[in-house]
Amino acid sequence: MGKAQLIDYLRGELAISNSAIAVALRHGEQDASELPMVLWQYGLVTLEQLNLIFDWIQAQPI
Repeated sequence: MGKAQLIDYLRGELAISNSAIAVALRHGEQDASELPMVLWQYGLVTLEQLNLIFDWIQAQPI
């Protein structure tokens, strides 16, 4: 799973705004695996959305 795929999922399926994603990218590591936690820590996604993101990540082929 790449960062671009995750960002596409966040925008397309969860309707996370570009500005929220940009904030998380500025304040987080560049590693895509940390992006969901940064979004949650900054209050940019709900706990339910965070769980959906982790489910999606887990379902992705290696």
